[in-house]
Amino acid sequence: MKKRLLATVLAGAMVLSMAACGSSNANKTESAAASETANASTEAGAESGETQAAAQEGNASSELNIYMWQQYISDDLIKNFETENNCKVNLSYMSDNADAINKLTAGGGDEYDLIMTCDAYMKSLIAGGYVEELNLDNIPNSSNINDTYWVSKGYCVPYLMNYIYVVYDSETCPVEIHSYNDLLQSGLKISTIDGARNLFPIALVALGYDPNSTNESEIAEAYEWLQKFNENVVAYGNAEQNLTNGTANVAVTYDGNASWAMKEKNTIKVADFTSDPIQLGIDLFVMPKGAKHVDLAEKFLNYICTAEVMAKNLEEFPYSCPNDAAVAAASDDYKNDPARDFSYKENVFFQEDVGDALTIYNDYYQKLKVGE
Repeated sequence: MKKRLLATVLAGAMVLSMAACGSSNANKTESAAASETANASTEAGAESGETQAAAQEGNASSELNIYMWQQYISDDLIKNFETENNCKVNLSYMSDNADAINKLTAGGGDEYDLIMTCDAYMKSLIAGGYVEELNLDNIPNSSNINDTYWVSKGYCVPYLMNYIYVVYDSETCPVEIHSYNDLLQSGLKISTIDGARNLFPIALVALGYDPNSTNESEIAEAYEWLQKFNENVVAYGNAEQNLTNGTANVAVTYDGNASWAMKEKNTIKVADFTSDPIQLGIDLFVMPKGAKHVDLAEKFLNYICTAEVMAKNLEEFPYSCPNDAAVAAASDDYKNDPARDFSYKENVFFQEDVGDALTIYNDYYQKLKVGE
């Protein structure tokens, strides 16, 4: 009963929250079309209640089923893995984080071997028993990952990271932006990413509170701050595109999207905050409970942790990366990207699992979106 309740809380709350590391990736350019689903075959075999060891026994597979964000991994990476392992990778795509949570809490191992989710939900997913513990001895290249960015080590493998930036067009933005409170100034036209757990932390920091607060009165005060912020918002979604086409003069978006925008228009800059921290979310792979093709899933996780493989992937998807060896092996273009060349990025906070308080965030966020 407790597990069923946790699943309900997780799935229901996720519908509106879309944490930074989740909504960040719906095609990674937020104007992309709704997700399409590739063939996702499910092989008969181990029952959903099996342990990982039982699932692995006798299930060396020629197919791997992955559920993740669309346009977020190199086609060449997938093709090379298929060639090296004489297998077929079936990618299916989600439209938001709620999809992934629903899959995980509804017995995702029946369909998928790996599912992408976000660091902000790992605590609840582990507590609910929805993800398998990984055998990292079978994923030796995971040692390339910086432990600083590896939450819930042993249950996930980090993939890419998303800093949430404030970026602006230096030609059209009428004010200097050095803090979140500057976003309340008149004359701004802001296009922003969506999601309660993307925007409430900004408001909480602006008010001097813990960005992962579970205090309802603080969340309520953050809601009032966001009402003022909302007066300057011209669009939710497509943040970087609205900035480059002139619809907005400020965007709240992810570092990879900022990178693309800055290459598109050289007057776009990242706001250099003097003291306010920026938030960081991590996209990661988990193995759903009862996953059937453990052997191939481990090989895939080990493959994407290979320095040269991930470095090549970064050329196509220039997001911040938790794999230190891959960053060292990456191209000079990636290393010198101005969207990553900011020392203040050391002043960050992680999105944390706020538990039951997520429903409070979502209640206020729904009110914000309908203009109450």
